[in-house]
Amino acid sequence: MNPHKQPIRLGVLGLGRAFTLMIPTLSKDPRVALAACFDPNAGATAAFAKAFGGVAHTSAEALCADPNVEWIYVATPHQLHEEHVRLAASQGKHVLVEKPMALSLAACARMQAACEQAGTQMIVGHSHSFNAPVSHAKALIESGQWGRVCMIHAMNFTDFLYRPRRPEELDTAKGGGVVFSQAAHQVDIVRLLAGGDVSSVYARTGSWDPTRPTEGAYTAILNFRSGAFANVTYNGYGFFDSDPWMAGIGEMGWPKDVNTHRLTREKHLATKDEAAEARRKANRNFGGQDYVPDVRPSPAAFQHFGPVIVSCEHADLRLTPYGVEIHDTHGVCLEAPQRGPVPRFEVVDELWSVARDGTPPVHSGAWSAATMEVCLAILESGKKREAIILEHQVPVPPLRL
Repeated sequence: MNPHKQPIRLGVLGLGRAFTLMIPTLSKDPRVALAACFDPNAGATAAFAKAFGGVAHTSAEALCADPNVEWIYVATPHQLHEEHVRLAASQGKHVLVEKPMALSLAACARMQAACEQAGTQMIVGHSHSFNAPVSHAKALIESGQWGRVCMIHAMNFTDFLYRPRRPEELDTAKGGGVVFSQAAHQVDIVRLLAGGDVSSVYARTGSWDPTRPTEGAYTAILNFRSGAFANVTYNGYGFFDSDPWMAGIGEMGWPKDVNTHRLTREKHLATKDEAAEARRKANRNFGGQDYVPDVRPSPAAFQHFGPVIVSCEHADLRLTPYGVEIHDTHGVCLEAPQRGPVPRFEVVDELWSVARDGTPPVHSGAWSAATMEVCLAILESGKKREAIILEHQVPVPPLRL
């Protein structure tokens, strides 16, 4: 086999929720080989070795030093991203790091510098801006047929705050709350569709449950240097569910039970304390006693992050789980992107193009640091009740379709 077309040998650093959700992609896509791992949970690393045949290392340092590993997938808690990206770069490893990139712009800059000095690549994800309908909408916009983007509306109502959480996930200073965990999805999407360069942010944030002492909701107006503006709204308090507006398809692309939010809150109320809640989360993750492998084929729908409507000069584009609806003077038509063989194949598409074809990443360190600047501005504006001017934005890189 051509050495440049062999599977990417991936080392997984952190076997928690992020990795659990990516297993149907990483284990089934022939372009990836799960070569090694490390997690403080020895049971999870043993399960990894048994399930995938990879090496179970006993430290993050040993994983990053493994000569059989090309890329490190950093899927550790938010506050550890900087440390682990810099560790991987120090061993000459490329990195695929989960969003949010880091908890400060200074940390983002240090991560970029570490990779630049080591000559290694960094991709930040897996925000929902990887989803095929987003790329397809971007291609429609770039065609010029519908004129310039004038306004974007993105919203999502979920049960995020009442899913099982570790204590730090409810502490904003440690990367908890919906702004750090969820805003990167929406911000990445609207930045890709509106040109990337956000000039200012005005936001309000909501923290309405003293037993979950972090932001559970936000709404923000993003002004772009192009003249476009976007409204992004997220509510994770688990009452209203916006997924019925997405044809009843949940975030991961599968049909969703209409009782999901109610059941999430019931399970939360039945959990006795922080330790029990943390155990619930660990038990449902890979290697946990309640973990059930997802053996379903690729879903019939694409993953999504709630309703997104792009208002152009000559049409409105609505992103759906099945493609992009074009609403213009002729009526409504649906354009459906090609489906891949595994869920979230779009993430591996970008990983492969960078690792094997030498293409610069779309979701680079610079791009993702700019997204984090917007997220941090949402928090700052929510506190100050004033607009925040941004200084570290970058334009949209070329998309590969």
